[in-house]
Amino acid sequence: MWCWRAFKWLPVLLIVSIVTWSYYAYVIQLCIFTIDGTAQKCIYLVLYHILLIMFLWSYWRTIFADIKPIPDKYKLPETELEKLLSAETEDGQRTILENFAKDLPIVTRTMSGSVRYCNRCVLVKPDRAHHCSICARCVLKMDHHCPWVNNCVCFHNYKFFMLFLGYALLYCLFIMSTCLPYFIRFWKGDFGTSGSAGRYHIVFAFFVALMFAISLGSLFGYHCYLVAHNRTTLEAFRAPMFRGGADKNGFSIGAFNNFKEVFGASPDLWAIPVFTSLGDGCEYPVRREHQLQTFTTPQDGGGYESMGTTRSSFGDGFVYPQRTTDEDTESLLSSERWERWGQRARPFDGSSSFDEL
Repeated sequence: MWCWRAFKWLPVLLIVSIVTWSYYAYVIQLCIFTIDGTAQKCIYLVLYHILLIMFLWSYWRTIFADIKPIPDKYKLPETELEKLLSAETEDGQRTILENFAKDLPIVTRTMSGSVRYCNRCVLVKPDRAHHCSICARCVLKMDHHCPWVNNCVCFHNYKFFMLFLGYALLYCLFIMSTCLPYFIRFWKGDFGTSGSAGRYHIVFAFFVALMFAISLGSLFGYHCYLVAHNRTTLEAFRAPMFRGGADKNGFSIGAFNNFKEVFGASPDLWAIPVFTSLGDGCEYPVRREHQLQTFTTPQDGGGYESMGTTRSSFGDGFVYPQRTTDEDTESLLSSERWERWGQRARPFDGSSSFDEL
């Protein structure tokens, strides 16, 4: 197990190694040993370190973001779990889940129209939540599991991930543009002596920055598109299913509101890797045709009222429930919990539709 955990950090170590080498190539070989002008040298160093700090800060927050568990209200109590395990038919299990989920703020369903249930975490999935097989848990608003950050990109770190991509792209573009004149001189044979190893670091830094800028540019552009349309990567490949059918734009509330859902309502914090995303990760505003027709308001404050109206709203009547900070972290996956059920099979194992996206 420890070998697998160590192996998952290799992509992160590769990125750190490349950034460390780029620091040597740019700061030492280019700015200190190659550039003669003091003013140019200082400007390059200041701009470089600003981009480097923001890039590494965003990367750190993406990797080590506090991915909170699914709230307890979505987890089946022992009495309901006992009923579910004792049900003899899938229709009986479906009825039990429907009754349990009737007061939960969920509007999405499986492809077959059933409640989205995870038989590994033993809980009803909140809207946009999915089970990550690598992290072995359900994750709120899961976008994808990224090996380059060794973490799930989800509700709790999606803003950090976007800033990481953006600052990494700017970092590469800055290195590429400032190294370009020296690459041209190298190409013309007018850059350093043939025995100088430093010039090869600068030329190689240009090519590495160019290569990463191309890949980062396409990835960052794609995620900007997803943010503007309020979709995750998973939802882009399979549209979320509502009671009225699949709708790829079901969570879209306008490009600017979609942007603020990820980056927050404070413009002065948009470019800073601190958490400002709106909501609690469980409830999301949806288009009018998908709003709940009957809904029991949660006891913890903000949320939808009946008929889809709201008590507290953002923008054009859209609600963002507050994120709780002290959720009970008791897990239904604990060994003690399952020892009580002996060797009995978990519900919906195999090809059941209840574990669909």
